Amino acid sequence: MDPPTILKVILGDNSSQRLTFQNGLPGSVNELVDEVQRQCGLDSDFRLQFMDALFGNEFMNLTSVDEMQNRSTIRVIPLTGASTPQSSTSAASLCSHVTEESTSVSDGCVDTDILSSTESSESPSSRSFWPSIFHVPQFSYDAELKLKQGNVAYRENGTLLIPDPKLKSNILEGLVQEIVRYKVYVTDKQFNTIGEALISKHPCLTEKGSLTGYAGWKPSLKNKLAIYHTHLRKLGCPEVMINSLKHKPEGKTSPAFGIKRPRWSEVNYCPPYPTGESDASFERVRVELLSDVKKRNNREVVKMKMEKTFAYRRYEVVCDTPMIKDFQARWPALFETSEINAEFKRITTVPLQSRFFSQLDVLSDKLLKLFEKRGGQIGKHLQSILAHDSK
Repeated sequence: MDPPTILKVILGDNSSQRLTFQNGLPGSVNELVDEVQRQCGLDSDFRLQFMDALFGNEFMNLTSVDEMQNRSTIRVIPLTGASTPQSSTSAASLCSHVTEESTSVSDGCVDTDILSSTESSESPSSRSFWPSIFHVPQFSYDAELKLKQGNVAYRENGTLLIPDPKLKSNILEGLVQEIVRYKVYVTDKQFNTIGEALISKHPCLTEKGSLTGYAGWKPSLKNKLAIYHTHLRKLGCPEVMINSLKHKPEGKTSPAFGIKRPRWSEVNYCPPYPTGESDASFERVRVELLSDVKKRNNREVVKMKMEKTFAYRRYEVVCDTPMIKDFQARWPALFETSEINAEFKRITTVPLQSRFFSQLDVLSDKLLKLFEKRGGQIGKHLQSILAHDSK
């Protein structure tokens, strides 16, 4: 039985309600709509939107319950007219036609069976997607008092605060702890967003003579994070351990050689092993999967074991970088449509197909204009599809 799930439902400008699902979220959006209608006592037809953290907590149309998790926020939108525009249908149809003719795995494109978002209670990582606006955390009590006084002085007469070593160390430590909630390795652009957020919340920390206002905070934060990397490496954090010198190839033991860092969308890049698990225990499960995947009506068992071995599989991908043919032989279950969707969500925390089709709806008008301008044989083929779908 799934754990209870709580959702916040916004019914109007000044009206919201908390909904509790004792057995977890419903299996589909339609079932969720029915449950919202029942618990909130709504009579009219409506659709649902969810608060999307990837786009600054803007509300997006809910197309799959995979988008939802415990304590998510949804909004009720009354239906007043027709729903799906013709252009969206045409664009989706074009995607289906082109994919079927250009790839041998077209079944994966048109299959809309999305894996249920049942997260394991022993999730290997609690990382979140990097926010569009960085949240400056609450610092220690004495640090907040000093910053409050400094902000008041800044607003009254423009006096800037020169932090003492203890206050500066407290601020840097707090920022580092907030950073590692999302990732261990931070890009230069993300350091800029952190600096902007810091002086935006605490303008008294703006540096005099700096073009950005945080030019000195940036290298200090980089150095603090580098020191924290050393601490994490001693604790055995796999995302940092893979870049240690003893993991470098022989003859290339330079600290700057082959640094492995997550790409922009990779949230769970190299998660730690669950408690009590080891390479030997995971390898036994992997061998079992080779026979489990050949059995009929065994999808739930395969799904459970693939979820369990996620950290082991990611370590293999990141550290060993195997060839696709060899990796497919070791993990044949991963190359099924449902497991591709599941693995994508484990890594990025975002559902693959539902997000793809929702963005296809957003970009459908632009895609259709692009298809109409395309020339050659491909252009003729696309125009014939457009003409067929418009009938």
